[in-house]
Amino acid sequence: MRRHVVLPCVLGLTGSLLATPVPARPPDTPAVWRDDFTSRVEVLALLQSLNADLLSHPSATLTLERWCGSHQLAAEAKVVAERVRGVDKPLPESAREQLGIGPDESVRYRRVQLACGGHVLSEADNWYVPSRLTDAMNHELDTTDTPFGKVVQPLHFRRQTLSADLLWSPLPPGWESGVPLPPPHAGALEIPRFVLQHRAVLYDQANRPFSLVVESYTSDVLAFPPPTR
Repeated sequence: MRRHVVLPCVLGLTGSLLATPVPARPPDTPAVWRDDFTSRVEVLALLQSLNADLLSHPSATLTLERWCGSHQLAAEAKVVAERVRGVDKPLPESAREQLGIGPDESVRYRRVQLACGGHVLSEADNWYVPSRLTDAMNHELDTTDTPFGKVVQPLHFRRQTLSADLLWSPLPPGWESGVPLPPPHAGALEIPRFVLQHRAVLYDQANRPFSLVVESYTSDVLAFPPPTR
């Protein structure tokens, strides 16, 4: 399992950032992170904090709801799954082995965007084994946009993370050891669409794997005003 190392100084800053109240802002006001060293450290601390929160809880949906609420991303901290229909993806290599199924076992695919208010926080590819879910669960997954984690919550599942990768870092590797930093600019910090990706397998109470999920988290997880200094 690959793990991303959290820098000690970033961890120290994360606590102060989480303790800082997020100021309210009018709806549809874009968040602007300045392109300077302080903002880059704050953004890195926030990404590492979200990463740690996701790794320590089985449901990404519920974790994102807490994140949405604590950072006031929407009037109501409710994450909804906006299903992307008409798309299909083959099982990734070695997925059948990870799911503990044979070559003829049926697997279904579901792609959703997890959104809170007007912010798409995550795009998830999910391959799951319908025979290991109840008929009611399969029906709900087929006919509604309910997030997968909420549908299968009665299984009291656990999550085994296979990888957790920071797709973008606001600071270059080795910055704490003197590697040259990006020069500051007067404008906003440019953040790519996807910033973090998790790959995980879900297991039921009988320790049977029933789902492989690849979650790509977007820059909208940072769509709130920088902390007041």
